[in-house]
Amino acid sequence: MRFARLQIGLAFFSFILIGANDGAFGVLIPGIQAHYGIDKATVGLLFLASTLGYLIAAFNTGLLVQKLGNRRFLMLGALSFLLGALALAFMLPFDIVLVTMLILGFGVAIIDAGLNAYIAGLPRNAALLNYLHAFYGSGALLGPLMASAMLAIRWGWNSVYFVWIAVVLILLVGYRQIFEKRQNDKQTEASGGLQGNIFINTLKLPVVWIAAFFLLVYVGAEVSVGSWVYSLLTEERQFSILYSGWLVSGYWLGLTLGRVALARVALRIGSERLVQYCLLGTIVAALLFWLVPLFSVSAFGLCLLGFSFGPIYPITIAFLSSRVPAHILAGAVGFLASLGSAGAAIFPWLAGLLAQHVGLWTLMPLVIFLAVAMFCLWWLANHLPQVRDEYEQANHDGKYGA
Repeated sequence: MRFARLQIGLAFFSFILIGANDGAFGVLIPGIQAHYGIDKATVGLLFLASTLGYLIAAFNTGLLVQKLGNRRFLMLGALSFLLGALALAFMLPFDIVLVTMLILGFGVAIIDAGLNAYIAGLPRNAALLNYLHAFYGSGALLGPLMASAMLAIRWGWNSVYFVWIAVVLILLVGYRQIFEKRQNDKQTEASGGLQGNIFINTLKLPVVWIAAFFLLVYVGAEVSVGSWVYSLLTEERQFSILYSGWLVSGYWLGLTLGRVALARVALRIGSERLVQYCLLGTIVAALLFWLVPLFSVSAFGLCLLGFSFGPIYPITIAFLSSRVPAHILAGAVGFLASLGSAGAAIFPWLAGLLAQHVGLWTLMPLVIFLAVAMFCLWWLANHLPQVRDEYEQANHDGKYGA
């Protein structure tokens, strides 16, 4: 029990780092542009490089967990994150940074997927998943505050990554000491020796693919706002560096509050309706921010946008846990989290491309378009035939090679 609590606590701490890294990056983009002498479209290549790392993780999570066990799997993620952070901290040439961004993206996806899968397999997983992602929001709130404060006192943009290096070293030691080498052995035995078929069986379920693409679009919208709204506020609306950092932190504060405040609402009105209301709130908030460029309205719009985004990710993970067989849950959640994380690279890259060639004002229209796409995918996921019982019976009868 003591180790379980330590593992959950370390998972929460890990998500603070992931959130801080995502939240701070948008504040650092102008500094990266100035240092390397590149435009917004070229900065977008950093997101694109991360995409490949996320996708590599997505299609190898189940196999890596099976071969390495939870401890080594998470340690691999921490080491990959460390390599990427070192390249940025020491401001290596841009070509090298592009390659290490792939490695950093791979590491983030592994930590994200591994800890989501671990928490999803525990009792009371819906509440724990909301808390887990609330800690992500807490980190994303702290990241812009810390980054903008460092820039305000004229520290270099790369100084943030020295902080990340210190934190990920703590995580690396924590994973080594607290997580067991083969924490998934009982689950492996319970699956009746189906490891060889787990990944194939996971990909046979349409609900897994639809939920994964839903999260890909969601994460893309969430991170696009966090990555580019600081540039929009400082360059297009001419807000100060410090106040713009506060507004970005207000966005991540709204995200955290949404996850805490709306976690229990799903029990009353159902997850399907709650996500629909959240997507509607997303569209309203994006319209407010886009069409009324006043400081107070911008602050309210960003906070409402974060609040509306808040519970969507953990509710989707919990939704999947009720739709897939128990023995493939870890692999399915890992695939979902890793492929979903690819959205954190694809859509911010697209947002940067639009900002460069059309203008930064395109950020909120892009968010509205992505919210409409999420409406369609969420409706489809909730109206698929219930396959869990049928699948488990077929698996028991040997249909899938058991």
